[in-house]
Amino acid sequence: MNKVAHYLQEHLSGEVLTSQDARRHLSCDASILTVTPSIVIYPRSESDVRKATRFTWQLAERGKVIPITARGSGTDLTGAALGEGIMLVFPAHMNKILELDPKTGGVAVQPGVNFGKLQQTLYTHGRFLPSYPASLDYSTIGGAIANNASGDKSVKYGATRNYVRSLRVVLANGEVIETRRISKRELGKKLGLGTMEGDIYRAIDGLIEENKDLIEGSVKDVSKNSAGYAIADVKHKDGSFDLTPLIVGSQGTLAIVTEAVVDTEPHVPSTSLMIAEFDTIESASEAVLKLRASSPSPSVLEMVDQNLLNFIDENNTNQLKGAVDKPFSKVMLFIEFDDAKHQKKAVKKAGKIIDSLGGKYAVETDMDQQDNFWKIRESVSTLTSYSKGETRHLPIIEDAIVPVEQLPAFVNGIYETFESLKLDVAIWGHIGDGNLHVMPLLNVGQVGDRQKIFKLMKTYFSMVISLGGSITGQHGDGRVKAPFLVEQYGQDVYALFEQVKSAFDPHGILNPGVKIGVTENDIKPLFRKDYSLAHLYDYLPRL
Repeated sequence: MNKVAHYLQEHLSGEVLTSQDARRHLSCDASILTVTPSIVIYPRSESDVRKATRFTWQLAERGKVIPITARGSGTDLTGAALGEGIMLVFPAHMNKILELDPKTGGVAVQPGVNFGKLQQTLYTHGRFLPSYPASLDYSTIGGAIANNASGDKSVKYGATRNYVRSLRVVLANGEVIETRRISKRELGKKLGLGTMEGDIYRAIDGLIEENKDLIEGSVKDVSKNSAGYAIADVKHKDGSFDLTPLIVGSQGTLAIVTEAVVDTEPHVPSTSLMIAEFDTIESASEAVLKLRASSPSPSVLEMVDQNLLNFIDENNTNQLKGAVDKPFSKVMLFIEFDDAKHQKKAVKKAGKIIDSLGGKYAVETDMDQQDNFWKIRESVSTLTSYSKGETRHLPIIEDAIVPVEQLPAFVNGIYETFESLKLDVAIWGHIGDGNLHVMPLLNVGQVGDRQKIFKLMKTYFSMVISLGGSITGQHGDGRVKAPFLVEQYGQDVYALFEQVKSAFDPHGILNPGVKIGVTENDIKPLFRKDYSLAHLYDYLPRL
C-alpha cells in the first residue's frame, strides 16, 4: 500500500496520509462499527477525486481491488462512512458554496460544505433547505445527500431527495458525469453513448423496462425511505429519466458526488408552536392523522414519550426545569406551523382536534419561549450521550418508519419487543412521518449484549416490515442494517439492487460492504470494543 500512497502523493494536489494517527481517527463514525482505512486523502478538487478513482479502477482491472469510501464529518450512524482502503475526506478543502441563485433559490455546493453554515447563508437570503438533519451543525451536505437525510421539517417538506436538482459525480472508472432529469429524447442520446455513462443508462433503463411491476410493487407506503436504491423514482410516465434519485441515498456505493445543485424553500422565521399532551398513544396517533390532513398542515410534528421524560428527569433534572411539569403524560407532541398567512387559523383548527381527543395543549409564538419548549425535544441529547460504565444507548434500530396509520401498532410493538428482551426503552422522533427513534442501552463489547443486539434487530425489523414499514427512514442501510434489506424487499427486488450496484461499480470499488452483499457474519468482526461519540462531543449528540 506504500507504493499506492506514494503514487497518489505524486499525482494529487490534496494531502495523502498513511500515518497511524490519521487512519485511527477515521476508523470510526457514529456507528457501533470500526474499520481502519489504509490511505487518507483530503482532495482539493474534483480532479483529485477523478485521478484517485481512475487509478483504483486500473488496479481493479488487473485484479487488485482497493476500496474507496467518501466521507464527510463522520456522523453516519450505519458504518457507511468507514472503509478499509482509500478514504476521501471532503470537509477539509471541498467545502465551498459555489453559487446561489436568488431568483430560483437554487444553490450549488461542494460535498464538504457544513450543513449548518449552508443554512445560515440561506437564511440571509430568506431561504432554507428544509431537509436538514438534527446533526446539521456538524454534518455535511454530501453526507445528507448520501443518506437521503431528513429531520423535523420533513413532515411538510420531504427528505433530501426532494431537493437535489442535479449532481456532478465521479463514476467508478474516473469518468465525470452530470445527472439531472432529462427528456425522453435526451435519454435516447444517452443510451447511444459508448462510455461508461452510456453503459449505466442502458443497464438501468433495461432493468426498469423489464421489471416494471416488480419495481412498482416494491414501493413502501411511507412518507420517506432510505432503504435500498430508489429505482422507482428514476423513470417517469412521460419518458423522462433521472439518475439523481438513485444516487441520493446510495451512501457512496454508486458514484462519488463532487458537486450538487439543490433547491430551497422560502424561510418564515415567525412560527407558532403548540405543545400537546395525551394519555394514550392511540389518541396521540389519531391527532397526528387529523393534523396531517388539516390545512395548513404542520411544518413540524414531533414526539417524546413518558419514558424519555422520566429518563431525562432522573439523569438531568435541570434540562426540563420550567418547561414541563410532573406527572408526565404518556405522549407529548410538538406541533409547529410556519404558514406565513394562516398560522392563527391553523392553531385554532389544531386546538379543536386536540380537545376532541381529550388532550391538553399550550401555544407559544414568542421565539424565546418556544426555545424553552424545544429544549424538551432536544433533551434527548441526555439519552444519546448517557453512559454507565461501558453501557451506552446504541444506534442500531434507530430510524425505522411505518405508515402513519400504523402508529399505535408500531409504538406498542416497540414496547413489547423491548420488554421481551428485558430492555428499557424510550421513544422520540418524527411521529408526523411515522418515523420513530429508539436506542437500546447495551454494552457493545460484551458477548451477551452483542448476541442481544442481533436478536433485537431481527425481532424489531420483522415487526416494522409486518406493518408495511421500512427499516430505515432517513439514516440509510450502511453496514449495520444491510443484512436485513432482503427481508424488507424480498429476493427479487434485492437482486435488482445488486444489478444496479453492478452497473455502476462492476469491480466493487465504491464503498463495498455497504447496502449490498452484507451478512451478519460480515459485520460481527467490525464491532467496536466500546462505543463512544468522542469525536462529536464539541456538539450535543442529537437525533
